[in-house]
Amino acid sequence: MNNREIVITGFGGSLRTGSLNLLLLKDAANHMPAGSRLDVAGISGIPIYNQDLEEAENESVTQLREKIRHSKGFLVVTPEYNFSVPGYLKNVIDVVSRPSRLNPFTGKPGAIMSASTGMLGGSRAQYHLRQIFTGLDSRIINKPEVFVTFAQTKFDADGHLKDEPTIKFVRDLLNNLVSEAKKHME
Repeated sequence: MNNREIVITGFGGSLRTGSLNLLLLKDAANHMPAGSRLDVAGISGIPIYNQDLEEAENESVTQLREKIRHSKGFLVVTPEYNFSVPGYLKNVIDVVSRPSRLNPFTGKPGAIMSASTGMLGGSRAQYHLRQIFTGLDSRIINKPEVFVTFAQTKFDADGHLKDEPTIKFVRDLLNNLVSEAKKHME
């Protein structure tokens, strides 16, 4: 890594093996603009939020928090459950951002993508995430919105996006995210 490389921390909202959102997250690394890279972080070791324990050290929480803090932006790729954000993803965001003095999302540019086997592509979860990140004082890149609809048809056998319009939206969003991150390096 050189000093001018833009590092974006990416994490997902699904723990499921074979998750289409995990495929999308991993493949996003292939569509990053020149001079940037996506560092995919795991979330499986994050404990359930308990305010009584928010000052306690937890290696998984500290690692994710520091990855986000030291990156120039973040990317969240999430499924939609029951018209909203998966509970575990909301929990991860709560744990990592508390106590508020340790919130790594403050002022940080971020982007959101989602994939679904249906025709809405996880849009409702994205809108709820936008509200959550507004409360954390993040700068979410709003355009283009990346809702990968009928996602089971959009990946090849190796787990790479094969749908050209989807690839264009993903690249455009990542370009916008990295461009915003560069503005804050100057």
